[in-house]
Amino acid sequence: MSVPLYNRDLSWLSFNYRVLLMAADPQVPLYERIKFLSIFSSNLDEFFRVRMPTIQAIHKVLEKDPGAGGDETLTTGTLQEVLQEINRQQQEYGQIFTGKILPALLEQQIQLYFNQPLEAAHTAFSKDYFLTTILGWLQPVWLTGEPKKLFLENNALYLAITLIPDNNPVVQEQVILNIPAALPRFLQLPSLNGRHYIAFLDDIIRAHLPYLFPGYQIYSAYSVKLTRNAEMDMDEMKGDILEEVETLVRKRELGIPTRFLYDAAIPLPLLHFLAHQFEVETHELVAGGRYHNLKDLADLPVPGDIPQASYPRIAPAVNPAAGHTDRLLDHIQQQDMLIHLPYQQYDPILRFFNEAATDTSVQEIYVTLYRIASGSRIAQALISAARNGKQVTVFVELKARFDEANNVRWARKMKDAGVKLIYSIPGMKVHAKTALVKRKRGYQWDYSGLIATGNFNESTARFYTDHVLFTAHTGITREMELLFIYLQSRSQPDAYNFLRFEHLLVAQFNMIDRFTALIDREIAHAQAGRPAHITIKLNNLQEKEMIAKLYEASQAGVQIDLIIRSINCLVPDIPESSGIRITRIVDRYLEHARVFIFHNNGTAEVYMGSADWMNRNLHRRIEVCVPVYDPVLQQQLKDIIALQLQDSHLAQKAIQSYVQNIV
Repeated sequence: MSVPLYNRDLSWLSFNYRVLLMAADPQVPLYERIKFLSIFSSNLDEFFRVRMPTIQAIHKVLEKDPGAGGDETLTTGTLQEVLQEINRQQQEYGQIFTGKILPALLEQQIQLYFNQPLEAAHTAFSKDYFLTTILGWLQPVWLTGEPKKLFLENNALYLAITLIPDNNPVVQEQVILNIPAALPRFLQLPSLNGRHYIAFLDDIIRAHLPYLFPGYQIYSAYSVKLTRNAEMDMDEMKGDILEEVETLVRKRELGIPTRFLYDAAIPLPLLHFLAHQFEVETHELVAGGRYHNLKDLADLPVPGDIPQASYPRIAPAVNPAAGHTDRLLDHIQQQDMLIHLPYQQYDPILRFFNEAATDTSVQEIYVTLYRIASGSRIAQALISAARNGKQVTVFVELKARFDEANNVRWARKMKDAGVKLIYSIPGMKVHAKTALVKRKRGYQWDYSGLIATGNFNESTARFYTDHVLFTAHTGITREMELLFIYLQSRSQPDAYNFLRFEHLLVAQFNMIDRFTALIDREIAHAQAGRPAHITIKLNNLQEKEMIAKLYEASQAGVQIDLIIRSINCLVPDIPESSGIRITRIVDRYLEHARVFIFHNNGTAEVYMGSADWMNRNLHRRIEVCVPVYDPVLQQQLKDIIALQLQDSHLAQKAIQSYVQNIV
């Protein structure tokens, strides 16, 4: 039976479009709107590095054999659809930037020079900056005459310059000039008559090109940049894993082109010349504007005093349970605790690891780390714990995309301190967010567990919405210990098929079967005429069989609410999904939590954890979801999800107020 599915890449692009629309919303503070423009651009860069290589490869296969491949949402027309949608969004990006953001800045007496010459009053200042700061970074490469072989760095900015010699005006010569990434992208210029001025680094360089090329006329200068494939095959590593990952990370920057972004005003002959020079295929050519890498807008200076330019600072609330105890590990033994990030302070998570590192009764600490903060206090606590004589075992996922180098750096530090490190399982990522502390008090052992929907990363915790459960539940913590025993084996799951998880839902072992059974139970309630309701919050929904199960439940009369931030391959507004309501929240914070609520005829079961419903998460990763048994904590999650379903535009403000009042 065919399952209706929406293409994952077009779905992701619709999410990024929602990010773009935040930049157009006048109710969003001005500098936050500019940050959303930056996020949109950064997201699109990553899309071209990570997804576009797959789309392009499948396109080539399908051109030769339209019946090849296992994804019915990918056709010979998908690549063109994706590029058309990106082009449409980029055009709207330009309209928002020039038609809304720049005028809004002018209203605040801030002029960002945008495709316009500098005022004469700024000439001396900009020239001095060019000569003293920029010039030493510039490295022009001549592409005509006796051209040098030039390797364009990934996502770096360049000017493609056409020069005409003064002594031979019928000749044109081509030069590629780097725009130094080591320098700030924006230069704040002297104020004039109460107005602040800011210029792109690109334009400062353009204005002084004659100094760099004496004896030539500057005929034209167009911005270009090349994006490279970021995919890496880490499944066949056999030697020193740390060194192999470091080598692969370096090779990533040498990947094949996936996009050559160019100023749409560039003449066609010059474009073809550059494409040939840098071995870029036609479908990798993407027209853009005069300026690239607008993710740098996140660093736009904020001159003067602009009222309500940014979101008001909100101090995260103190979790009442954590705030009333001096010994967190003792408190966990008495009562489960749930932290809602970033609405509540991250301190209890830091305390958990700090206490474990220094409590003399703690014997063993186990933790999975997926994305480690660059200045991680958690990793430092684990180092201290090892040096304090505790047995510390850390699973570091070295294959966490774009965080490999940082994870390797911390892995080396922890290893040097005596931490027992476990590395990636071949062919599989460990995406679970779990930690276990074992204390021995006399002849008795007690276990304290930590299971989260997001990474143990104090940096991202400031703007990712997540939930963190602290528990000493005997069944849960004993199963966490079994999980860590399995991870230390670095074996495939089928080698440990005797493991039985009754409380935890663990991908590769029981997660799909348990979620299927929970949906089937709601179907049975609906068929018996009882209330039946499923609420699921995810980052991404793509796995075909789980989508088919949701369709089945919908057709059986189960009411289904989905909160999906990004990729959603379930097709709305068709007969199969008539009972399914889908909500997407894009706001101040990045929605990141995964929560699952099954009504169960009034006796609800609530789960939270790391698992999205993607092929990779359910079939190629170790993920963990945990039941929330405490009725008070269950109700908190249900209340928060209910607020998100009531009004996606006001949900985060409502949750902020709700969490502030938890007692």
